Amino acid sequence: MAHGPLIDPDMPVDEIMRRWPSTIAVMIRHGMLCIGCPIGGFHTVTDACREHGVAEVVFVAELEAAIAG
Repeated sequence: MAHGPLIDPDMPVDEIMRRWPSTIAVMIRHGMLCIGCPIGGFHTVTDACREHGVAEVVFVAELEAAIAG
């Protein structure tokens, strides 16, 4: 059975890092210093990509790849 994507662009980045710690390296690689940021619980993937000038589709694919191992 095929599953849909794990990452929803409306998910807060803090939730993603807590659920899948392997995604932290992806965020750091893109210059997103979201770890410990007080707005990480509210800042979504879409917000973070917009703020940091990162293509959302590429970023989500990298997060998914990190989760997959």
